[in-house]
Amino acid sequence: MQKSIFAAYLQFHSMNKLLIVGTVAFDAIETPFGKTDKILGGAGTFIGLSASHFNVKSAIVSVVGDDFPQEYLDLLTSRGIDISGIEIVKGGKTFFWSGRYHNDLNSRDTLVTELNVLADFKPVVPQNFTDSDVVMLGNLHPLVQSSVLDQLTSTPKLVVLDTMNFWMDCALTELLEVIKRVDVITINDEEARQLSGEYSLVKAAAKIHNMGPKYVVIKKGEHGALLFHNKEVFFAPALPLEEVFDPTGAGDTFAGGFSGYIAQSENISFSNMKNAIIQGSNLASFCVEKFGTERMLTLNEQEVKERLKQFKSLTQFEIEL
Repeated sequence: MQKSIFAAYLQFHSMNKLLIVGTVAFDAIETPFGKTDKILGGAGTFIGLSASHFNVKSAIVSVVGDDFPQEYLDLLTSRGIDISGIEIVKGGKTFFWSGRYHNDLNSRDTLVTELNVLADFKPVVPQNFTDSDVVMLGNLHPLVQSSVLDQLTSTPKLVVLDTMNFWMDCALTELLEVIKRVDVITINDEEARQLSGEYSLVKAAAKIHNMGPKYVVIKKGEHGALLFHNKEVFFAPALPLEEVFDPTGAGDTFAGGFSGYIAQSENISFSNMKNAIIQGSNLASFCVEKFGTERMLTLNEQEVKERLKQFKSLTQFEIEL
């Protein structure tokens, strides 16, 4: 008995650390299939829930107001996520986003963005995560992302950055500075074109590669994702789904699966990144089946494995050459 407890202790303490930076927030969503009141959302939330499917020790660095329900914090803790880096501002209001998706679900209108406590957010990395193996910088102001990197006491094996066109419009100089410091950038096709000024995604990836990142991941929503590294390219399709209910958080779920898998496997080769892209795409395919985080909270490992088999059969073929 003593031996098994000790083995479990060792296993827990030798797990790789994943540091997640991103919003923990309220969302209100409207799609052609229905609408929600305020529900749990935020990039950090989706990344954390997705990464919790891997054998890693993770922590979220974020900020909420004291209007944020304890049950949501408990929910993150129940998934093995360290929440000591989530600051709770007394008398503050939590970041809130509301959006309405068009019929094709690829485009949406932002109805409300209330930064609230996020406006003055100064991230503090928990002491026991300043030596994290993998850092996932979720979509936030580039200065916040840089500030997190400044607090690390050792160089991570991999730093992944997600960003969006909003920061390209209003904080491009700061964004370019933080991009120099990362190994992987994940953006969608529209953002890749804006950042690079190139329409061809191959040319766009080459330009972004020259900005600093060794790997460029370009997400194409329901059309899959591309991974670029030097002259190597890999394409992962998205699984054709019968129903897509709500795309909110799919990109963050992808990022959580990608970074969680890399942290667990301790392998940052191009061939393993291919696996990470599939793992991220697989988890994202569940996220879109319900509103917000609802589907991620009921997802079990058997379902994840079964769908990975579907991805395998979708992408494998024999051909005589």
